[in-house]
Amino acid sequence: MALLIASGPIKPEPFAEGLSSMGNALDVRVWPETGDVTDIRYALAWKPPEGMLATLPNLEVIFSVGAGVDHLLTQSGLPDVPLVRFVDPNLTMRMSEYVCLHVLTHHRRMLDYAENKKQKIWKEWEKQPAANELRVGVMGLGVLGLDAVEKLKIMGYQVAGWSRSQKQINGVDCFAGEKGQKPFLARTDILVCLLPHTAGTEGMLNTELISGLAKDGPLPGPVLINAGRGKVQVEADILDALDSDTLWAASLDVFENEPLSAKSQLWAHPRVIITPHNASISDDQAVCRYVADQIARYENGDALENVVDLKQGY
Repeated sequence: MALLIASGPIKPEPFAEGLSSMGNALDVRVWPETGDVTDIRYALAWKPPEGMLATLPNLEVIFSVGAGVDHLLTQSGLPDVPLVRFVDPNLTMRMSEYVCLHVLTHHRRMLDYAENKKQKIWKEWEKQPAANELRVGVMGLGVLGLDAVEKLKIMGYQVAGWSRSQKQINGVDCFAGEKGQKPFLARTDILVCLLPHTAGTEGMLNTELISGLAKDGPLPGPVLINAGRGKVQVEADILDALDSDTLWAASLDVFENEPLSAKSQLWAHPRVIITPHNASISDDQAVCRYVADQIARYENGDALENVVDLKQGY
């Protein structure tokens, strides 16, 4: 029973050591040292070499190192086997931390106070609204989105959610589909995007969507926070929106191309916060425990958890 690790830019050694130490009789191999490929039944992957997974004739399950799987769905000849995304309380908690941090950063005008500090200006900005006066909208109500919604509710924000299909969340106004998008945006002062990258979401954060955000909020303008996937946003449109005051500020953790080019105008924009796709980093040992548990379930004849719907892309 062999498992192959192909983790691309992520060091494979912690995964190999962790899985080998769990006493599960796994024969752990690291790409490109595959040995006899016919032995390999499982793969743990993150941005593996193009077409590599198609060379494993007896592959039964693919595990993603992270919650995102778009890096695997674009693989040529992707084997028709279950694809399992990583879901873990630690990963979820980290994402909610990021969301709450950046909602508060813009709510409490920390960019303005940071600029005041640079210029040694002692100035209080106009009266800041209380949390219950601000409308936060979360796009994407999967595991990560649901937890972020709950944390924002605890802080007192008026929270709404948008998803492809209708959801029901206690104390949250839920919108769905194309018909629900405009009213959702129109009531949103701070937009949090946690959407996966699919054919339906690519380029969604564009001029048209941004222009639909609330114009009557208590902040100087609407705010965009994207910690989902970079291909969901159109960076040229975000810059145009910032420069035309259609958008007041943005926090971006993901980008159309990563790492973000030094030539990107986003780096120099005073109303943009940039983080290097680290809003929610997968913990190596948590990944190992998760994969080992899923393999044990599978070997016992139980259903795998968090299997991706390949047609929907998540």
